[in-house]
Amino acid sequence: MFLLYGLILVFILVLAGFFTARLLEINRKGAILGGLETVLFLVMMPKNDLNKNDLIKKEEKVLISQMEQIFANFLYLKKTKMFAGPPSVAFEIASQIGGADISFYVCVPKYLDTAFEKYIQGVYPSAIVEKVPQDYTIFEPQGVTAGSYLRLKENPLFPISTYQNLEKDPLSTITNSLSKISSDEGAAIQIVIRPLTGFNLKEKGEKVLKKIREGKSAKVAISEVFQFGFFKIIEEIIRGPEVLKNKDELENSKNRQQGIDQKVYDAISGKIQKQLFEANIRILASARSGARAEEILVHLQSAFSQFSLSAINSLEPKNAYKGELKRLIYDFSFRNFNSNQANIFNLEELSSIYHFPTHFIETPYIKTAKSGFAAPPSDLPEKGVNLIGRAVFRGDSKNVYFASRDDRRRHFYIIGQTGTGKTTLLKEMIRQDIENGEGVAVVDPHGELIDDVLSYMPKERIDDVVLFEPFDLERPTGLNMLEYDTPEQKDFAVQEMIAIFYKLFPPEIIGPMFEHYMRNAMLVLMADKNNPGTLVEIPKMFTDPVFLQERLSKVTDPIVRNFWLKEWAQTTGNTKSDMLGYVVSKVGRFIENEMMRNIIGQSHSSFDLSKIMDERKIFLANLSKGLTGEVNSSLLGLILVSKMQMAAMKRARISEEERKDFYLYVDEFQNFTTDSISTILSEARKYKLNLIMAHQYIPQLTQQIKDAVFGNVGTIAAYRISAEDAEFLEKQFEPGFSRFDLVNLDNFNLIIKMMINNKTSTPFKMEVMKPKNGRPEIVGAIKKLSKLKYSKAKAIVEKEISERSFA
Repeated sequence: MFLLYGLILVFILVLAGFFTARLLEINRKGAILGGLETVLFLVMMPKNDLNKNDLIKKEEKVLISQMEQIFANFLYLKKTKMFAGPPSVAFEIASQIGGADISFYVCVPKYLDTAFEKYIQGVYPSAIVEKVPQDYTIFEPQGVTAGSYLRLKENPLFPISTYQNLEKDPLSTITNSLSKISSDEGAAIQIVIRPLTGFNLKEKGEKVLKKIREGKSAKVAISEVFQFGFFKIIEEIIRGPEVLKNKDELENSKNRQQGIDQKVYDAISGKIQKQLFEANIRILASARSGARAEEILVHLQSAFSQFSLSAINSLEPKNAYKGELKRLIYDFSFRNFNSNQANIFNLEELSSIYHFPTHFIETPYIKTAKSGFAAPPSDLPEKGVNLIGRAVFRGDSKNVYFASRDDRRRHFYIIGQTGTGKTTLLKEMIRQDIENGEGVAVVDPHGELIDDVLSYMPKERIDDVVLFEPFDLERPTGLNMLEYDTPEQKDFAVQEMIAIFYKLFPPEIIGPMFEHYMRNAMLVLMADKNNPGTLVEIPKMFTDPVFLQERLSKVTDPIVRNFWLKEWAQTTGNTKSDMLGYVVSKVGRFIENEMMRNIIGQSHSSFDLSKIMDERKIFLANLSKGLTGEVNSSLLGLILVSKMQMAAMKRARISEEERKDFYLYVDEFQNFTTDSISTILSEARKYKLNLIMAHQYIPQLTQQIKDAVFGNVGTIAAYRISAEDAEFLEKQFEPGFSRFDLVNLDNFNLIIKMMINNKTSTPFKMEVMKPKNGRPEIVGAIKKLSKLKYSKAKAIVEKEISERSFA
């Protein structure tokens, strides 16, 4: 009889082995096919999630529990190909070769490509989910790899410790182990899950609980429920039915005497209350030496010992060597599910082993979302006058346009640290304005922007270019602040020149006396409208009585005449000498500089800004600080912006329909504006002078300019800025964005609140467009042509200035 049972057992085992091998071969081929039909995503959580929509911070355990919702989305994975293995999803934490960042990846079947992102952002609205076009690697090419997989030590009905009963987030211990490896080493933890099918653990668990309630021990109950009938027969044959029966009765008697183990009963009950998955857990480490790879592996394995604390089950590492290691690496690379390494976990256990990092985790080097996202406005126009960027939100990309000229008339303010991409945006907007036939002026304190703009110049607009390069000593271009067309412009020019000197020098060394003497000197030099004086002639007003009398003959204002004929005439001795030195010392630094003297000493400017605006020409001022000098650059820029404002206000004399839009771009605008900028921002809109202003940080602005900007500008954009500026600007971009978002933006990304059809939009994040390539070979020719038209030879200019100012 024993021989017969033995032969039957051998036959059944051989037959089962054949079918198992065949099935494994089919599944192996299917797994390879399935591995190629997957999509890998990188998931990044915000480091500083202030939970903007809820003022109450969620508790850490509540945040971790949200991961259960993510896993629940994969309870019903469908098979997409006949010979593919059962579908699975891989969750990975990796520190790859070449970088110290700890990244969180999820690999899903291809048919979940679009759905997966919605799964994540439905639970974590601030998360960034990026499709990874090329898989990462943790393997050191010339190194050694060590690996293991984890198995439950006890029956899967017994749970491991979870985040609910652990004191701290279990992910913190795991990521801390990963943070200790260097950039030339790699390591990863991979959890491959699939829905539990063909084995109803919940049903078996309920049977076990029933037997426990009947007085049986957990060990006996599990043995009875899980032992298949065939193997029960074999055990009875080998050990005898009476022996087994006596053993079970002994165990049950002990259990009845001790009572039900409530902890075990509750643990099993809790395990089967939540949905269940099969899971493989793999750990791999790669380093230059085998000893170091093993060391990393041991550290990662030890991080999983926390799941056995106060639990009745634990995860045991099974190290892989030689052929088994090769198979482990193979399964890791293709993200295959290996049934021989399967564990059964419920949602709570899975979420304890793997979840996305919360803002409570302090592990360094975790790759996080540097800034948040918000949906772009629903009324974002599909076309407009200027394409300025692209808004990407949850996989959808939309171009961002200014809808109309009227929106741009409300001005555009841009702030961002150096190198973040401000110039890229300006460059692209200027290029489009020029190609659209608009009138444009650019004031550039660096110089590179002007050269780029010239390289974009369409052939039909080359004749429209008016170039101002003060550092060209051979062909100086004239710029006279003291010329004007109307009485209003005359008063404005005097006030602006006083304001400019206050801007250039500390207020304590200017004072009311300097202002008084300078104003009267300028009013005399401006008395002859057809032959205005210049700043170069101011010292001559105080030192040459003949020149003074000649200029006074044109003055009709009695107050000005009285100053020179009485007040100045009666000033004698040291007082006169002191005032002369006091005034002349402020303008002397510009007059004594040959470059500046040949520019501001010309009685008539080489270009008419009113004409440039009305005829939609292109004015480009290259005020490179390195070539012009910082103070000289500021003076010329201040004069240019002031004259632009004078030209705009002159438009009051023509009907609004005849006023053509003109776009003034000013980079580092705080250097070129006085407090009168508030007038431009509040009134220039009706004159159709549209400002685009950029700079680096808010303390560069005076309080009056700051109030004018944030009180009148329609469109505000912020690149990455300092923490202090972010605290101030946070109010502009709430509730969608916080100060943490503003200080963590990547280059060429900005947060913008813009005018759309005369309404202010909700803030959203935008990526600027990559500028088109220009034609650098045409820049030199355009410069020569413009200078021939708008500048004079150095010898001619010096002769004229000498005759006027030093004769």
